[in-house]
Amino acid sequence: MKQICKLFFLLALFPLCINAQHKAYHFDRNGIDREVLENYLDRSITLSCVLVPGKNNPDLYTDDIRMIKNTGAKFIGRAIFRWENEHILNDPGFWTKAQSIIQELHAYDPDIIFQACLFEAISEDVNTIPIPDWVFQSYGLQPEKRNFSYKDMLSQEGKYVDHWHKGGSVPDISRTETQLWFQYLACSFINIGCEAFHLGQIELIGMHDSQRKHWADVISHIRDYAASHARRHWVLLDAHTPKGGMLKDGKSLIDFNSFPMRICAIPENIKEGEAQRAELRVNHLDGIYGKSQGCKTPSGWECESLPYLVEIDNYGHEEPVNTADTTSYFPWGWDEISWYAKQPESYRNDWLRYAWQWIKQTDPNGHIEMPGLRGICCPNETQNTYRANTRSKACPAGYNQEETIKAIWASDIPNSTR
Repeated sequence: MKQICKLFFLLALFPLCINAQHKAYHFDRNGIDREVLENYLDRSITLSCVLVPGKNNPDLYTDDIRMIKNTGAKFIGRAIFRWENEHILNDPGFWTKAQSIIQELHAYDPDIIFQACLFEAISEDVNTIPIPDWVFQSYGLQPEKRNFSYKDMLSQEGKYVDHWHKGGSVPDISRTETQLWFQYLACSFINIGCEAFHLGQIELIGMHDSQRKHWADVISHIRDYAASHARRHWVLLDAHTPKGGMLKDGKSLIDFNSFPMRICAIPENIKEGEAQRAELRVNHLDGIYGKSQGCKTPSGWECESLPYLVEIDNYGHEEPVNTADTTSYFPWGWDEISWYAKQPESYRNDWLRYAWQWIKQTDPNGHIEMPGLRGICCPNETQNTYRANTRSKACPAGYNQEETIKAIWASDIPNSTR
């Protein structure tokens, strides 16, 4: 009798397993359907700079590629970007290596999307980058033989100048030089096969653009280039949206919103080696849960709440560390990914399952971007890097969340059957 019951149980699960493996991932120059967008968001993983592997350990790059294939990831977040140190963009190898990795994975699965980032940070290094003629021409300007100008990207009122450090500032989107810079980055990333862009902290970059006039123009230029040059003639745009969206006249300029998870510590006394427990809460600090604005999307469909991603973010630490504070952006004194990396392996796996279910039940518009590869700041023996990879000879510092991520995704029911 037990064997018969087990058989019926397996047969009942069989259609769900089949459906989970046949989600739709098609989009084109006409845009992306909501179902397809959410299918991608439900298979998203942060793999910071996976397209820019270090030269010291080629085995890690190989193992990262293996993990992407093994988990079935479809949206590779933060795959390539520059946070300062812009001079590396002059190295042809930076571009050719990234393109070769994209081509390798597209040969394996042509539906995979690689996300590049246009961040809220520039340094004086931008002065080393020549401006191609086509960048001027795309804005109807006469080409000049010169490099980008750091000072011409800065707020003329001095806002956020030296915000990160001396010689490291937030670019002002209202400045023509910043618009040319973002055009150069976005189009160059499109040329190597990227199909998505994270626009970073749009409110910082848009410090003098409250009506989104300049942002709308920059995004229009990016989409125009994508229509002719992107693999599927469309690119997915998102940004950190503390106001719940990036709207202009009721229409979203971006395809989906994104935001940090805003993890809340659970105050309690713990012993050495025990988990520093934390949870997700609606209305904790400036969390986005239940606050993603309704709009008409760039693809033309309307929604009461735009789909969004939440990610386990990195941004440093604050004293005192290892102390629970429910009013802080730093769970247990660490940024989100560093806190997460510090926890026992079993708790990390359980917490991912918890977070996935909590978001689905609390706000179906929300989706979790799985932690795959990201910098951390807590004391560790992993070169200040969290990797979800299964620990192995190729990846001796793996944190062992790979199979948990794979299992969560494999058990997921397609949007059309929820």
